[in-house]
Amino acid sequence: MFVKQHDDSLDSLLRPANWDEYIGQEKIKKHLKIILDAAKKRKEPSDHLLFYGQAGLGKTTLAHMVAKEMNANLKVTSGPAMEKMADLASILSNLERGDIFFIDEAHRLNRMIEEVLYPAMESRKLHIIIGKGPTTKTFSVDLPPFTLVAATTRADLLSAPLRSRFGGIFQLDYYEQKDIENIIKRSAKLLKLAIESEAVSILAKASRATPRVANRLLKRCRDFCEVNNLKKIDGDAAGKTLEVLEIDDMGLEPHDKRFLRIVIEKFNGGPVGVNTLAAALNEDRRVLEDIYEPYLMKLGFLNRTSAGRVITPAAYEHLGLKNEAKLL
Repeated sequence: MFVKQHDDSLDSLLRPANWDEYIGQEKIKKHLKIILDAAKKRKEPSDHLLFYGQAGLGKTTLAHMVAKEMNANLKVTSGPAMEKMADLASILSNLERGDIFFIDEAHRLNRMIEEVLYPAMESRKLHIIIGKGPTTKTFSVDLPPFTLVAATTRADLLSAPLRSRFGGIFQLDYYEQKDIENIIKRSAKLLKLAIESEAVSILAKASRATPRVANRLLKRCRDFCEVNNLKKIDGDAAGKTLEVLEIDDMGLEPHDKRFLRIVIEKFNGGPVGVNTLAAALNEDRRVLEDIYEPYLMKLGFLNRTSAGRVITPAAYEHLGLKNEAKLL
């Protein structure tokens, strides 16, 4: 039986309510639990925390879990949302003792705003500058003890002074197949969907080892079954859903295949510089580095070398193409 729900509430529904429901990232959970338990034992806020990794791996979920574990209020914003120092000052001045302040996309913080964060993180001071020139006045406001949790897909773009002020830095990696399967089973149960093991395996393999993608594919399977009056998601329904979405059994989407084919057909398989490749694809370099390349590298379809990007024999085989290039 398929129960209708609004998609805007699904993310909250599928988000784990406790550590036992959080599947995968075992090393991070173990280390994080030590930090949080020690802080609770001392009756203090925990150290500032930084989570980094590809989109959809659970950084925001971990921030919510930290807030729940510490029984604290979670204040959420993002790097691009804070355009002026006054935006950050307004948030910091309204924090209460023990609050969790979560900044998503922290690598996109304005450098001037970072300067305000340093004393706030280190000595719990908010320095406010009013006026310009000889009439400039500086005020210092004491802040209550709080924890800053930041998430980013590009830890390399964070400034060294900001990165050094985090007491815990955690890299989220791609998930194992069995963990993705368990996530799909859990989500299906929460959504009250009947799903066969074969369908779970098919969706997990095509989920790019990423929980967010797994849940998105599950929801599209739910839609397919509703439209076609199917009572459960079986292997055939899962396969047809992927076919409609133009996603192959390895999780490659049309843009991934276009990326590989352009390197193969226009640049003889590489090496090719990322800027040249971005121009050929009419994409921003950051899109290539953040979205296209990480999963292709995980699959072993792409190598980054000092000379440029190189397509591997495995990619030729997957695409059914003859490898005539001299690969590095």
